[in-house]
Amino acid sequence: MKTLVVKLGGEIVRSPELDVVARDLRVLVDGFHRVAVVHGGGPQLSEMQARLGLETRMIAGRRFTDQATLEVLEAVVAGQLNVSLCARLLANGVMGVGLHGASGHVIQAVRRPPRIMQGAGPDPVDLGLVGDPTGFNLPLLGDLFERRYVPVLACVGCDAKGQVLNINGDTVASQLAAALRADALVLVTSTPGVLRDVEDPSSRIGRITRPEFERMVKDGTISGGMIPKLEESFGVLAQGVGSVVIVGRLGEGDLARAVLDPGSAGTSLVP
Repeated sequence: MKTLVVKLGGEIVRSPELDVVARDLRVLVDGFHRVAVVHGGGPQLSEMQARLGLETRMIAGRRFTDQATLEVLEAVVAGQLNVSLCARLLANGVMGVGLHGASGHVIQAVRRPPRIMQGAGPDPVDLGLVGDPTGFNLPLLGDLFERRYVPVLACVGCDAKGQVLNINGDTVASQLAAALRADALVLVTSTPGVLRDVEDPSSRIGRITRPEFERMVKDGTISGGMIPKLEESFGVLAQGVGSVVIVGRLGEGDLARAVLDPGSAGTSLVP
């Protein structure tokens, strides 16, 4: 029995690929694996802000969250999107339980203090009502796992005084995987894994260790934005997570194979 955290970006949540993901999640749950889903919703949040005439303000790639943005986040990400995702899972035989940070304080957080950010100048930046996770209600999640429910966590945290906070979805997923000492953190992306040639999906690399990653950076096989993404993923492994699996453009059974037969689909990052 494996413990798995599956991260879905907002673009996956609203795509036809979600039904393929859901059917694979059912295979995993039917096999008595413990599965938690974390989802974002950046595209949907930005679209609703535009419809409401609100500005989407980004600082060095991070969203500034004022009170108006937070209210839209609550309605769209923790509300409509979480409900829609749970409904799609249910339609495919998966019993999802929608949660957010204020639900049983399942995602505990503190407001992020101003800090210097790369690409944002020399002064500390205050991102507003943005938080960093400090813990999770693991007994609640354990109870759901025991009954073969799938926790579906929106990337919305809450502090001890009830202040709701916007949290990056990748951060929630990686920290949850570390807290659970998960066997795998599965990142469902728009690419089929790490590729030797970004123009050739058949050049997928099935398995990468930390030393191999460092060699691939030196020889140019891995470059650009993929470097910090993999660097962060290897950091998750250092926190006790068994593997990080990067999958995308999924066919039937690909997600389950990527977890149960590492290297057969996607890319598995291992220590």
